[in-house]
Amino acid sequence: MDAQLMIRTAVVLLAVTAAGGLLAAAFRFSGRPHPPSVVAMLHGLLAASGLTLVLYVAVVNGLPEGAWIGLIALLAAVLGGLVLNLGYHWKDKPLPIWLVLVHAAVALVGLVILTLATWNLAPA
Repeated sequence: MDAQLMIRTAVVLLAVTAAGGLLAAAFRFSGRPHPPSVVAMLHGLLAASGLTLVLYVAVVNGLPEGAWIGLIALLAAVLGGLVLNLGYHWKDKPLPIWLVLVHAAVALVGLVILTLATWNLAPA
């Protein structure tokens, strides 16, 4: 399968994930303790799908050096998302706004770096 197509698909999935994250954050910023479960689950599912594609390309074809930095940032954002979900949402506690903002910032930086490093990835 074409690595360029897979990485572009992953970037698009992660961009849609970011849009879902904005929706989830909007629920929190509107005063609700957390987003509806379906929004949180779709956000996590899309993120996992995109990251799985990136990891597949990384293992099979390799990634440019800068892309690894983006991938590491995205994986750090995953840890923040897990804390938000398992530590707060599932316990019906309000999501800490500072953690929502840090999660979003780290994910956005990772997505931008990954996109810039891989969008025009040369075919192997």
